[in-house]
Amino acid sequence: MKESETHYPAQAGWERGRPTGAGGKKQSGQVRVVHIITRLILGGAQENTLLTVEGLQAKREYEVWLISGPALGPEGSLISRARANKVNLIIIPEMRRNIYPLKDAVAFFKLYRLIRKINPQIVHTHSSKAGFLGRLAAYLARVKVIVHTIHGLPFHPYQSKFINFIYILTERIAASVTHRIISVADAMTHQAVKAGVGKPAQYETIYSGLELNKFKNLSSPQRLRQELGIRENQKVIGTIARLFPLKGYDYLLKIAPAVIKLIPEVRFLFVGDGILKDKIISESRKSGIAEHIILAGLVNPERIPEMINIMDVLVHPSLREGLPRAVPQALALGKPVVAFDLDGTREVLRRGETGWLVTPTDFEQMTKDIVAILTGDKVTVQKMGERGRDLVYQKFDAGLMVEKINAVYQKLLAF
Repeated sequence: MKESETHYPAQAGWERGRPTGAGGKKQSGQVRVVHIITRLILGGAQENTLLTVEGLQAKREYEVWLISGPALGPEGSLISRARANKVNLIIIPEMRRNIYPLKDAVAFFKLYRLIRKINPQIVHTHSSKAGFLGRLAAYLARVKVIVHTIHGLPFHPYQSKFINFIYILTERIAASVTHRIISVADAMTHQAVKAGVGKPAQYETIYSGLELNKFKNLSSPQRLRQELGIRENQKVIGTIARLFPLKGYDYLLKIAPAVIKLIPEVRFLFVGDGILKDKIISESRKSGIAEHIILAGLVNPERIPEMINIMDVLVHPSLREGLPRAVPQALALGKPVVAFDLDGTREVLRRGETGWLVTPTDFEQMTKDIVAILTGDKVTVQKMGERGRDLVYQKFDAGLMVEKINAVYQKLLAF
């Protein structure tokens, strides 16, 4: 079946227009939960959502459903993983990231109809489009508990005031029918409340979980270095993100010549794909640094730990994030990280303690920090990496995230 088709999972039975649970048998006493997200591409919000669904699905007290739009675009898809793990997945072709009035109306109608059929006690939405349409549909369908997770806010200083006004208005409307808003970072809560989106009492921070077992017992990095053409004496500056605007790739290209001048045997490893790929290739050629740039392309999430493992430092120059997933992923391996001091990044990357925070667009300081990490005191770098790893293992375990979300559900259901 094509991803662009609406489909109902084979493992779930549908009788008289109402689902009967996995395997066709209704489990008495189970709480039905519907998660809704705009698209299941390879991304932090999507991985967070799928890990949550899988974690709740493993609990006998829940029957979990996941509704998503199609995973269109160059960013890859998590749909195959959802199917492989027997997630009750429904694709709504009309649900898209961009605004399409007609498609949005159809998507809203389908969401409402599906929610009425599934009849869940909880609807939990993710991302802006699905968050708005899904919460309103759940409210009209009289769902008892409506929860939303903010992975990143749709309004930000890099777009027009009018667009921000529209996004803030829709977020305010959706928040008015939401029982609990989960933020992946305290910074998201502060920014949302400051914009008048909901009330402080509605919010709770739950950090986005990682499958930390996959960051242990990794094989030697030599094989992957050889695969990517990286010699033993070459240092690797890595970054992991979609090749899209505001992800900061242009900043890396700007500082690259200065870093290369000081450390000639260095390679910049870009992990991810997107619409800026050709521009990155063109810019690197114009600057005469093409031989120092390695584009790994789209990488299966299962391979992210081994990609990070070959890096000497991870740089995250994005200008807009909730809490960038790549930062705790790198810290989970004790790797030094340099990132812009914004949004939720500072909640895990603490300058002088677990990493290097840089004022946004301060190219000179970012260059200095990268060079210092690669050429300076290795003991200091190692100790900071160890503190970062300890922090991640304390706060970013996927199991811990699921348990905290479960606690939110149970508390809301008790009212």
